[in-house]
Amino acid sequence: MFSGIVASIGKIEQAAEANGGMRLAIDAGNLDLSDVSPGDSIAVSGVCLTVVAKEGNVFHVDVSKETLGCTHGLEKGLEVNLEKALRLSDRLGGHLVSGHVDGVGEVIVFEQAGDSMHLAIRSPESVSRFIAVKGSVTVNGVSLTVNAVEGDMFHINLIPHTLAMTNLKDLGPGRLVNLEADMLARYVERLLPARE
Repeated sequence: MFSGIVASIGKIEQAAEANGGMRLAIDAGNLDLSDVSPGDSIAVSGVCLTVVAKEGNVFHVDVSKETLGCTHGLEKGLEVNLEKALRLSDRLGGHLVSGHVDGVGEVIVFEQAGDSMHLAIRSPESVSRFIAVKGSVTVNGVSLTVNAVEGDMFHINLIPHTLAMTNLKDLGPGRLVNLEADMLARYVERLLPARE
């Protein structure tokens, strides 16, 4: 479980085919790996991955073919947002994030809005039905608040701090992003009686 509060920007140093998927070697940047062991989970741009090895400031993860098929941005040379799994005693600064990507969205608008950036993303129907004004959504592992919703498109304001601490500063129209809907919204839908 994660909070969507990015701890560091890392970089995928290597990506090689392995075990029917890919093995990634990720430079953790400023992320402290001293308490990370094989078997621990780290969110990599919103994707919960299991550490299989660690060498200094680099950790290795295996990414299944299934995960590669429903996510974006796990390629050699790319910067990635990193967050270690929560402890029960940690503050929940964002919202509850599982690290299970629900779909890939497309950036439609990325433009200056005062000191901030206006971000508009078109999401697949599997995600858009869970997005609500003032609700939470995870974009590339970052917990964000939705400002407006128009059909399958939602709007977000990115403050300078978020831009400085994440890889969202590198977005632009046409870029693809990993999306995770608010898990509480998914459970509410599941509990509601079937609608026709």
